[in-house]
Amino acid sequence: MQESETSLPLPQRLLAAAVVVTALYFGQDLLIPLALATLLAFVLAPLSEGMRRLGIPRAVSVIAVVLVTLGALVGLSLFMAGQVRELGKELPTYQSNIATKFDRLRAHLRAPGVFSEASRVLDAVESEIAQTQGQLEQGSAPAQRRPARVEVVPVTPGAYATVGLWLERFGPPAAIFATTLIYLVLVLLNPGDLRDRLVRLLGGSVHRTTDALNDAGQRVTRYLTMQLIVNLCYAIPMAAGLWLIGVPGALLWGLVSAVLRFIPYVGALVGAVFPLMLAVAVDPGWSMLLWALALIAVLELISNNIIEPWLYGASTGLSTMSLIVAATFWTALWGPVGLALSTPLTVCLLVFGRHLPQLAFLDVMLGSRPALEPSTRMYQRLLAGNSADAIELADEAVDATSPRQFYEDVGIPVLRMATVDHRSQEASAEHRHRVVSGMSAVIEELRTRFPAERPEVPLEALCIGSRWTVDTLGAGMAAHALALDGVAARAATTAAGTVTAELIASLGSEGAKVFVLSYFSPTPQEHAQYFARRLKRRWPDSKVVLALWNVEGAEIAAWPIADWGVDAAVGSINALVTEVSARLDRVGAVGWTPAQFRDEDEERVRALRESGMLDASLRGTFDSAARRAADIFDVPTAMITLIDDQWQYNHGDSTQSGRTGTGDPERGPERSVSMCGHVVVGGAVMVVPDVQRDPRFAGNPVLMESEIRFYAGAPLRDAEGHVLGTLCLHDTEPRTMSLRDARLLESLAEEIMAPLRKRTVSPAPPKGADAQVDAVDPERA
Repeated sequence: MQESETSLPLPQRLLAAAVVVTALYFGQDLLIPLALATLLAFVLAPLSEGMRRLGIPRAVSVIAVVLVTLGALVGLSLFMAGQVRELGKELPTYQSNIATKFDRLRAHLRAPGVFSEASRVLDAVESEIAQTQGQLEQGSAPAQRRPARVEVVPVTPGAYATVGLWLERFGPPAAIFATTLIYLVLVLLNPGDLRDRLVRLLGGSVHRTTDALNDAGQRVTRYLTMQLIVNLCYAIPMAAGLWLIGVPGALLWGLVSAVLRFIPYVGALVGAVFPLMLAVAVDPGWSMLLWALALIAVLELISNNIIEPWLYGASTGLSTMSLIVAATFWTALWGPVGLALSTPLTVCLLVFGRHLPQLAFLDVMLGSRPALEPSTRMYQRLLAGNSADAIELADEAVDATSPRQFYEDVGIPVLRMATVDHRSQEASAEHRHRVVSGMSAVIEELRTRFPAERPEVPLEALCIGSRWTVDTLGAGMAAHALALDGVAARAATTAAGTVTAELIASLGSEGAKVFVLSYFSPTPQEHAQYFARRLKRRWPDSKVVLALWNVEGAEIAAWPIADWGVDAAVGSINALVTEVSARLDRVGAVGWTPAQFRDEDEERVRALRESGMLDASLRGTFDSAARRAADIFDVPTAMITLIDDQWQYNHGDSTQSGRTGTGDPERGPERSVSMCGHVVVGGAVMVVPDVQRDPRFAGNPVLMESEIRFYAGAPLRDAEGHVLGTLCLHDTEPRTMSLRDARLLESLAEEIMAPLRKRTVSPAPPKGADAQVDAVDPERA
């Protein structure tokens, strides 16, 4: 089912936002208890579900969980109230300390000094002004009677008035508590009903809405759990440290800090004020206050810089600015309760924005992920004429990867966007000038930071911008990437434009071993054909490689480039480096990374042969598991591969639906060229969004022949942890895979291996002999 995603005009969006905010404000009496109940349900639902798995009825498990929670809250409240009462009894004994300290402070402030003299002068001037003003008023105004002092004596309220005051003070909190408790019980008793109604209200794709609700629940639960752990890691050292320092009620202040830290920003400050004030009151001097202040400062530094980043990670996905804005927004709407709920509520909004297209703006506004892709960010800085920011972005990207990968992921895509905007006439002449000059500065900066040219070495590759200025910039990136790979390469300083005899003569008498012609035009056939033939006519032994930055790989493969005199055509920097290295017959320049071997590989191969996974009876089971994975991830091919010391064996294939359920594993490529071999060595899920743009695999001859563009593989582990093979996905088009999907792929691999681990398998017979093993249940695999 295809859904239409319509965008409302801006006035309607603003009106809808105003209506929502108004409803949140005026409906807070109803919405606050519902929000609190939902938040508590995230925490208590796993406990209730755990009791249900033990065979306890849902109603009994819900009531038990709620009663235990209420008991814990009441017990904690009574304990804290008792501690506060004990401290209240001792406060009069601290009165003399407080009075003595204030007397000393007052005497210190009254001591003569520069500020006291200035204050005395100001007091004298103010007194003169007041006296003069009084004399003027007495001379102009008639004498008036002095007002009499009146004292209002309050009337002692009666019993009914006292009850009314108590209800007015404690009635609203009690109503919120009771309503929250009722909502909580109802949500825990029937969680599916609330989920169904949310799915219906949010509309759109049921898959997306379900993912959004699951993601929101997991994130909120993880956030609350991590917040509890962080608060306990703060409160326990806090209570122990205050006890060692001698501050009364140390355990109480530790509990108070643990509870108040659930409130963002304000809670930590308020929790620190109470022990500091008590330290001032208890100690006749100031040492206890200083020690308590140092303790709190050290704990805050450790908590904020070590514990919280370590435990939280990306649990919320919110940016720092969005957290502050959300805290202000929800506090303005719902007061202190809104401040406590601000982070969980904003996390839910963020998750809905990530999964539901109609709310995608929430992800942009609240998320911690960059709002723009790296290439788009760079393009925007160039359009704005901010070359300094563009260079800074380039430096950050290069520090994280390499200049070659920066050209691949950012540089070429930026020029591709500039070409598209130029053809659609969206870019003005000023914009084109800014992009060209800014990108030239970026390339020059990277050349300066990573010098690689070798003038003393004979020229091996000459990169030429074929028609436009952006072609010349692409040639400059290609030349630098080749030089960093050890090729003696340089770029022509100007675009070729029209191919003339003068242009050919300007390339020198020796020419180059390889000519790289850079094109951003989507239709370069005629120009490339003529240019290549002229180069071949002048230097017959040279190779010509087309760098077609704006043409898809499938379209390149369909062109008869050999008839044009072109030796190869590529569409990416990594593929270009591989192709040029191959044309130069460079020793050791394979253009891809062979799969390596681990030290314990001999033991792993022995475990594979003794596991029974090579048995012919498992082929049908593995075919079914591969088809299931292909259906789940919507890919053309899924395979179950097994890796021995030399070869990759394919024992399950989603595309082989008609073959019999028994058969020996089919030998595939050598292990060194196998992508699954990398998974065996790495021991973790490996995702390659675009094989042609990955320097590990761009020049892999087997992958180039099979036209695989996307790969994802999860390890198949035995009971001892040996990686015997992979469950892998293939696609002929580039694609991405989320972390959630990668974990699902790993889970499917685990499901395949789980029944195999439980079997007791005798040592396998010699290679070539039949091994009799039990088949695995296809439904479980």
